[in-house]
Amino acid sequence: MNFDAFSGGIEPGGLRNKSDIGILICYMLDSIGKPFLKEDLVSVIQENGLANYFETLSSISDLIKCNNIEYADDQQEYVQITKNGKLISRQLHTNLSLSIRQKAIRAVANFMEKRKVERENPVSIRKVEGGGYNVTFRITDGMRDLMSLTLFVPDLSEANAVKRNFHKNPERIYSIVLAAVIGEKEMINEALKELKK
Repeated sequence: MNFDAFSGGIEPGGLRNKSDIGILICYMLDSIGKPFLKEDLVSVIQENGLANYFETLSSISDLIKCNNIEYADDQQEYVQITKNGKLISRQLHTNLSLSIRQKAIRAVANFMEKRKVERENPVSIRKVEGGGYNVTFRITDGMRDLMSLTLFVPDLSEANAVKRNFHKNPERIYSIVLAAVIGEKEMINEALKELKK
């Protein structure tokens, strides 16, 4: 196989052929089945070592020019697959290895789950006069707040680290705080065991 794409940042088995990158993009958008933020699509592909960042951007531009994908909004932030792109996805997806297809779909599913957690459990970071930051967490059940908590941290890097760690498992934070405020020692011990894993 001829490699005609940059390979920087690609994991073993990742795509090094421009036409394969285009097929992958069509396959992913066809599998998603709805408009997807272009920036997020590029991030998912790059962060999972599926293809080079610049080659992915170039392929998206080429696919738009050829009417295989299109912008789904006036701001040109979201992309979606067209009828032509669906044909590419459905007829040529077997050009991609099964492992690449599975990895791509798993990466998209994980990304969408992460975004859902972030949407349902928002975190805001606000600079405090005199220095430092307040990080406010909200845990919801999708309709109402279950808990809201504000922590003070000294700098922005720590505030961002707290936000990332919270989004890894907001349910655990809720369980620990709930156990502590109701004085449920067994729940606290169970939650602490989970933290050690």
